[in-house]
Amino acid sequence: MLFNSLPFLLFLPTVVAMYFILPHRWRWMLLLAASYFFYGYWKIEYLGLILFSTIVDFFTAQFIASSETQLKKKIGLSMSLFTNLGLLALFKYSGWFMADVLHPISAVNDAQLNDFQSFWTFALPVGISFYTFQTLGYTIDVYYGRAIPEKNPFKFALFVSFFPQLVAGPIERFSHLHHQLFTEKKFDYSFLQHGGRLILYGLFIKMCVADNISPIVDQVFEQQNDASSAQLIIGALLFGIQIYSDFHGYSLIAIGTARLLGIALMDNFNAPYTATSIREFWSKWHISLSTWFRDYLFIPLGGSRVSNTKLAVNILIVFIVSGLWHGANWTFVAWGAIHGFSYLIERWFISKYTAAWLKFPQWMATMFIVFLAWILFRSASMESAAYYISNAVSSESAGISIEWSAISISFIGLFLLSDLHFKNSSIHIWLNKQSAIARWAVYAFFILSIAGFAGTTNHPFIYFQF
Repeated sequence: MLFNSLPFLLFLPTVVAMYFILPHRWRWMLLLAASYFFYGYWKIEYLGLILFSTIVDFFTAQFIASSETQLKKKIGLSMSLFTNLGLLALFKYSGWFMADVLHPISAVNDAQLNDFQSFWTFALPVGISFYTFQTLGYTIDVYYGRAIPEKNPFKFALFVSFFPQLVAGPIERFSHLHHQLFTEKKFDYSFLQHGGRLILYGLFIKMCVADNISPIVDQVFEQQNDASSAQLIIGALLFGIQIYSDFHGYSLIAIGTARLLGIALMDNFNAPYTATSIREFWSKWHISLSTWFRDYLFIPLGGSRVSNTKLAVNILIVFIVSGLWHGANWTFVAWGAIHGFSYLIERWFISKYTAAWLKFPQWMATMFIVFLAWILFRSASMESAAYYISNAVSSESAGISIEWSAISISFIGLFLLSDLHFKNSSIHIWLNKQSAIARWAVYAFFILSIAGFAGTTNHPFIYFQF
């Protein structure tokens, strides 16, 4: 079920109304049923994967907590890691492994490869990367004694499947989300006010910004052979804005949806395109994922308390794994590697230069790296990305015909300005400071913009494919 769809528009108010009407002891059961319905609305058979992952992590966490020896705890953690990462590898990476890794180094011919791929390549279950990491984080926290395991399997199932953040995050920690799901809350208008504002703003930047940019980006990348250098550069810039507005819009809707129920999810973005370093960019972009990798991969590898050589290896591992998490393609590996090497260069050679006058050139250099890497992220292959980048520098084409909309350009400008304005804050806090007339004027602007100028095609959220 898409956030920007009529079924969700009917589903959400029904769930919220029933939630506050029901006695407290029944509310979590409503949320569990609603979450399974929400996910099953896409493809009901994939509910079995969530159930399987939930059951495995519920019992392995119990096993870890009850084990008296470190060996048994490690066995329990290994079971969780093997099961969850195995499912992720099977559904997300098996086809790529067969075609791009195994095939070039084996004697498998093309016909055999096609047979292998038809058998092993599956339709990627929506949200599998997100809920897999959420359940893994829980098991790891239990292993390290940072969390007490939930004894009720159905309550744990709600933590895994909570519908606002199930499909594309934010990836929540057990210690932050679990207790909120079961704490009694009285109806409060502030819940509706806060959540409604975030949802409305999220829908605006998704449907009026991202969805209007999408056709132009698709056209440039699909017709890159005929596009001029200027058009290719603009296409890369627009994709950077598209993916940000698309994913930021989703995150705001998810956070706002949970807020309607009195539940606070973690923020996922904080004006990342204002960053003056790759390190700062990753502290502002997809925060729930970057902090997950920090806590569950980088620190267990040794963190910063290792030799410079080991530190460099650890950082590159984190960024390359982050790239692979996004997709099964060498382009994602290269995307992660670009960020990783840039991070290391900054850390060892640039971070000591902190003069105020350097902020602008550092920002320019950071954005150059970020938007250059987005070309790899968007391209279907390394060859396509290389061609795109080389032609962006020296294309001899006269260009393609692109239809520009003054309204779309205005929406992009408004989004970027508002994103800068809400840095380290939020639209909710800003609206609280405005008069009632100003607040309702903003609401009316968002509603009329969505109704009249939303993208003509209802594009799926980009991060649903991850």
